[in-house]
Amino acid sequence: MEKLRLVIVTPYGQVLSEEVDEVTAPGSEGEFGVLPGHMPFFTTLKIGILTYKKEGQINYVFINSGYAEVTHDKVIITADSAERAEDIDLERAIKAKERAEERLKKMEEIDVARATAALERATMRIQLAQKRIPR
Repeated sequence: MEKLRLVIVTPYGQVLSEEVDEVTAPGSEGEFGVLPGHMPFFTTLKIGILTYKKEGQINYVFINSGYAEVTHDKVIITADSAERAEDIDLERAIKAKERAEERLKKMEEIDVARATAALERATMRIQLAQKRIPR
């Protein structure tokens, strides 16, 4: 069976490099999926959750904006930051969300775009961290 090489890099280093079966990513124009043999393309990414399937198991990675380059056998993600689900500190994400919500309540005193982005990042991290917690 054909595989894809998924590589995720940030300014801080490589987060992931694995052979996978499929990738789904948060494109700025909407979520997109990639299977081996896909047509090449390049797109921007928004804050969201990237998923990839490897040996029947779905894995999750938080993506904080960036770019995706897709070829027939590779997906390269260049992100502002990225965290695998198992690396997310849930307590820290909850506190970041609370801080962002408080800042947004004081709209006249803050940079709204920055606070909104912080809230979106924290919310995605919380959602992703909760996916890995056994219920």
